[in-house]
Amino acid sequence: MNYDEAKIKFVSTWGSLGSLWGINKAMAQIQALLFVATKPLSMEDIMEELKISRGNTSMNLRQLMDWGIVTKEIIPGERKEYFTTEKDVQELTRIIAKERSRREIQPVIKVLKEVSSIKDDGTEQTKELIKQTKALHDITQTADEMMNRLVSQKQNWITKSLLKLFR
Repeated sequence: MNYDEAKIKFVSTWGSLGSLWGINKAMAQIQALLFVATKPLSMEDIMEELKISRGNTSMNLRQLMDWGIVTKEIIPGERKEYFTTEKDVQELTRIIAKERSRREIQPVIKVLKEVSSIKDDGTEQTKELIKQTKALHDITQTADEMMNRLVSQKQNWITKSLLKLFR
């Protein structure tokens, strides 16, 4: 397999895996392309490489910037906007985990807290609803706190965490 084939395979596979971390295929493919690029890419470079429209590219770059994964780069003397992504895999993982917590897990925790805090009217149904939603709230909040502790660690947090698990 040559470089071009390997790059296409990586970008395509990363695009398919994007749904696992909460983004669409085109967004993941843009991030993957930027991840393996040796220099910042323009919107036109991305459109040409991935064969996607300007609107799709623009919308997905904006969302990747909202996630904190992609940044604009200023290249002196150039009128075009250029883009790059976080290259450190562990830092990228930290950013994604924090953003997923903020966007997905925190709202669920809030709803579970509200639902599990309803007034107990003494009925079996209400007691069961309170019991089950409180249990879900507690486990979700604990998991989120654990993930936040993991991602708040800096250097080599994945390696350190795995080593602690195996000791």
